[in-house]
Amino acid sequence: MTTALGVDEYRDLLSSALPPAQDADTVTPSLSTLFTPDGHRAALHVDTTVVRGGRGVGKTFWYRSLLDEKLRAVAAEEYRNDRLRHLTVATGYGAQIQPELYPGPGELRSLVEEAVRPYDLWNTVLLVALRHPTLLGLQGWRERVEWVRAHPSERDQTIAQADQLAHAEGTTQLILFDALEHLHWDRAQADRLVAGILQLALEMRLGTRNIRFKVFIRPDMFDGALLNFPDASKLTSNAASLQWSRANLYGLFFHYLGNHDGEESIRFRAITGGWTEHTAGRHQLPSALRGDEKVQADAFSVIAGPYMGANFRKGITYTWLPNHLMDGVEQVSPRSFLNALVKAVEETRDSYAGHEFPLHHEGIRRGVQSASQTRVTEVQEDMPWVHTAITPLVGQQVPIDPELVISLWTQAGLTERLQREAERVATSTRSSDEVRTGPRYADDYRQLIEELMALGVMRRRKDGRIDLPDVYRIAFSIGRKGGVPMIQS
Repeated sequence: MTTALGVDEYRDLLSSALPPAQDADTVTPSLSTLFTPDGHRAALHVDTTVVRGGRGVGKTFWYRSLLDEKLRAVAAEEYRNDRLRHLTVATGYGAQIQPELYPGPGELRSLVEEAVRPYDLWNTVLLVALRHPTLLGLQGWRERVEWVRAHPSERDQTIAQADQLAHAEGTTQLILFDALEHLHWDRAQADRLVAGILQLALEMRLGTRNIRFKVFIRPDMFDGALLNFPDASKLTSNAASLQWSRANLYGLFFHYLGNHDGEESIRFRAITGGWTEHTAGRHQLPSALRGDEKVQADAFSVIAGPYMGANFRKGITYTWLPNHLMDGVEQVSPRSFLNALVKAVEETRDSYAGHEFPLHHEGIRRGVQSASQTRVTEVQEDMPWVHTAITPLVGQQVPIDPELVISLWTQAGLTERLQREAERVATSTRSSDEVRTGPRYADDYRQLIEELMALGVMRRRKDGRIDLPDVYRIAFSIGRKGGVPMIQS
C-alpha cells in the first residue's frame, strides 16, 4: 500500500518537477515534457498551414518538437496521425541564428532595405530547404536571391522534382516557420515579410501534393499579413489555434508531477492511479486526471486546499487560478500557469511553511502577481509600444470609460511617444540584431484600443467600458476594487 505524500514531500515534488524557466526559446522539448492536449491535434495535421497562438501557448514548443524525429513519433502515436511518421522536416525561419538555412536579422534587414521582394526571398529559403546544390554553394543570401530571380524555370523544376520524389517515397516535405515577430522591427515590413511566406505557403498547398509549410504565428501578425496578401484568407479555412482549456492546463501540471525522476513522483503516480508504465520515455496520464475537471479539482484540492481562504466565498482554488491568469481573449498560457504555481510553492515555503496544505492561497495570489509580471515583461520585450500605451493609465481603476482612456492618452501625447519609441527602436536595431514590431494605429486611439483588445491586453465589457485582465492589470499597476493587489511601480 502506497503512503500518501506529506505536505513537505508534495512541496519537494512541486519544486523539483515544475520547470523553473518557462521560456521555449531556451528550453528544449523532451519526451518527458511532451504533453499532447487533444485541442492541439489540428495544429499537427500536415496540411494545416497556419497555427495561431499568443506568446507562451506552445508555438515554439511544437515547432521544435516537429523538428525532432522521436518527439514526432510520440505525437504521431498519441494523435493517431501516421503522416507525422513520414516527414522530411526543414526550418524556414526561427529564433535561432542559422544563416545557412535563412537570413538572420541583420542580413534580412539589409535585404528589405534593398527592396528584395519577400516572395523571392522565401522562394530562395524554400529551395535551400530542398537542398538545391547551386544555392548551397553560394554564401550570401543576396546572391542566392538574385540567382533564384534569374532562374525561374529552374526554381519551378526543383520544386516539381522534390514534390515528385516525396510523393514516390510516400513522404512530405514540411517547412516550418516560427518567431515571425522577430522578422523586422517595423511592423509594416514585418507584415509584408509574413505575407510573402503565406503567399508561397498557399502556392505550395495548391500546386504540390507533398510540399507543405507550417507557419506558427501570433493572431495579430496573421491579421496584419491579410492586409498585404488578401488571398491569405484562403489559409484560414484549415488554420488551427493553440488553445488551452482549464482541463488541459491541469493535465499539463499533473503530467509534470508524474514524469519527474524521483521517489515523490513514483508515489504521486501510485496515489492518483491509472498511469501507464514508462514507455516511449514517459508515463501517460490516466484519462480522468487528464480531462475530467471533477477528478482534477479533487486532486488539486489535496495540494492547494479547496478554497482561496476560509470558505467558498473566497473562491475555489481549482477555478480561481486560471480565471485570474486569463487574458482579454479568454486564453491562459501554460507558461503563466506553471509560473504561478512555481512562485506559489516558493511563497508557501517562505511565509506559510506550517500551512496544512502544500500550497497556501496567499502563495497562489503571489503566484498570479509573479505570472503577471512575467507576462508584462514578455510583452515589453516583444512589443515595447504596449507598455508605452498602458503607462498613461497607471494608477487608474478598471473597468474604465474608453473616453477617459483616450483623454489620458491625449494628455500624455501618446502618438508622439509611440513615434519616438519607434524611432529609438529603429536606431538601436540598426546597431544590434534585436528586432521589434510596433502598433499599426499609433495616431488613431480608438483603433489602438481595438489593437490592444486583439492582443488580449484589453477587453470590452458589455456596458462598453474597458477592462484589463488581471494577468496584465496587476503588473501594469492598475487597480480593481476587491481584486488581487497591483504591483506598485
